[in-house]
Amino acid sequence: MSDNDVEILADTLRLETCPACGHHIAVPFLDQTLQPLATIAWPGSSNEARTMQRLPLDFVRCVECGHVYNAAFDYSKVPYTRKPNLMFNKGVIWSDSIKAIRKRILEYLPEKPVVVEIGHGDGSFLAGLASERPDGTYIGFDPHGASCAEIPCLRFCSTLFEAGRHIPEWSPDLIISRHVLEHLTNPLGFIQSLTFSSACIGLEPGLYIEVPCIDRAIETRRTVDFYYEHNSQFTTRSFRKMLERCGVETEMIGHSYDGEVIYAFVKLGCCESHVQTARSAFFFRESIRISENTIVRQLDELYHSSKTVAIWGGAGKSAAFINRYQADAKRFPLVVDSDSEKVGTFVPGMGQEIRFRDYLLEYPAQVIIIPPQWRAKDIMEEMRQNGIQAESVLIEHEGCLIDYLKADNPYK
Repeated sequence: MSDNDVEILADTLRLETCPACGHHIAVPFLDQTLQPLATIAWPGSSNEARTMQRLPLDFVRCVECGHVYNAAFDYSKVPYTRKPNLMFNKGVIWSDSIKAIRKRILEYLPEKPVVVEIGHGDGSFLAGLASERPDGTYIGFDPHGASCAEIPCLRFCSTLFEAGRHIPEWSPDLIISRHVLEHLTNPLGFIQSLTFSSACIGLEPGLYIEVPCIDRAIETRRTVDFYYEHNSQFTTRSFRKMLERCGVETEMIGHSYDGEVIYAFVKLGCCESHVQTARSAFFFRESIRISENTIVRQLDELYHSSKTVAIWGGAGKSAAFINRYQADAKRFPLVVDSDSEKVGTFVPGMGQEIRFRDYLLEYPAQVIIIPPQWRAKDIMEEMRQNGIQAESVLIEHEGCLIDYLKADNPYK
């Protein structure tokens, strides 16, 4: 590769987020073009076919994992609600491939399994499993798939699968997702949601996923794979990388249908650290709900005490404090700032005019509130040097307003 080629490569970089691994640098893979929908259009006449809306194809390739995806994809342009996905899947070799995968899945399952399929389509794959092992429970989720099940242990739900709701509801032994990920805008997030939801209830279900593989398409410069409905095009490398980013335990990765399909058996729920982080976030949110009520009440008490109150700082963290705790301009009109450039502007959202700190020399405040606690020590020194005094200086700490000088806090 010449130096000129290297310069061209650097010049073509795109800031795009890879749906498979989350990396943010991609390069063009195919020239941009416009094409109509290919698999769910179903035009009823020649004229309708010729006048179909043409949608943008902008296939780029992630430089980290090699995933190929349409950066211009818009899921709302794909009308799955009106027409099913036309895919011929009754060929002999394809049927044999399906039977082989079904056999592997049956070997994987316990005697009385609970199996969930996401995107069950015509329901034939899940029905085949249910017929082979009828003592189990089989649930399919697909808002546009088959709705009637003739097998007693089989149920179809005409709704989207919600990991946080349906995994706790069914506690599945195995989740199946066949030829779904390539249609999604965020397959990485989809699997991560399954993993996290499972871990939250201490469950470690299996997951079987299957998608088209474009290794041969790239090797032989084949272009027919790249159409609008297939937003994500997996290589073996990008498929593996996606699983690595999901915190799953990979039990098997293989290819079928002469290398045109890649699949994996993985174990979900292997991310206890994520659950701990979520618990911490939940605790923070709940404690802030309590502290908001406390500080709003304290501010209301200050207002009714008839003491003159000044808030130090009118932008950034101070503006956030004023808005979060509803320190409106009518009750708390006095806002000062150390930055002379802010003087004469107004607090975002509440509208108090921001005055220079020396305003407090002529119009002293009995109480000064310093929202940016980390600057409290500096501001106290600034007050001392400029002869600004107050009966008390308050900061927010551990869910309430405290006296900066009298109460223990880490900001002194």
